[in-house]
Amino acid sequence: MSLSPSATLEALLFAEGGSMDVRQLLEVLKVDESLLKRAVQQLESDLSGRGLSLIQTGDTIELRTSPEAAPVIRTLRESELSRDLGKASLETLAIILYRGSALRSEIDWVRGVNSGAALRVLLLRGLIEREEDATDKRRARFKATVDALAHLGIAKAEDLPRYSELGSLLATAEAATTDV
Repeated sequence: MSLSPSATLEALLFAEGGSMDVRQLLEVLKVDESLLKRAVQQLESDLSGRGLSLIQTGDTIELRTSPEAAPVIRTLRESELSRDLGKASLETLAIILYRGSALRSEIDWVRGVNSGAALRVLLLRGLIEREEDATDKRRARFKATVDALAHLGIAKAEDLPRYSELGSLLATAEAATTDV
């Protein structure tokens, strides 16, 4: 079964999770501009009245939640922000603080589980920020924000208990696994 151009565009934008440049879309989809334009128009039509919408700014296109869904999305975000940080989020934040910054794969390795949900909570609360790798978006580094330090009541990460010792242990453990 082959997908229509608009369905293929929808899948691609969903998988990317962010905006895509029109040139990149033309290259990946291997279509000409007129076919891409028709696919965009069809997808916009298909999404009309739904929870998602197509956002176009200049030469970029992105799949986002529709503006009409903003109140319910805001309620979800506010409920997430009102809860205490759970154990997983605190572990994740500690790893980032003691390492200075960390890739998601490094955090997952230390915790032994998928840390995606914990990272999302920390990002939503503004306690960490994501620094994109210029060559590979999947290799983004996470680092603590000033708000994270304020939340913990410290001026700098080095003020954390046993900072030098635990930072060294993390570095040693990581070095041991990369040597294997």
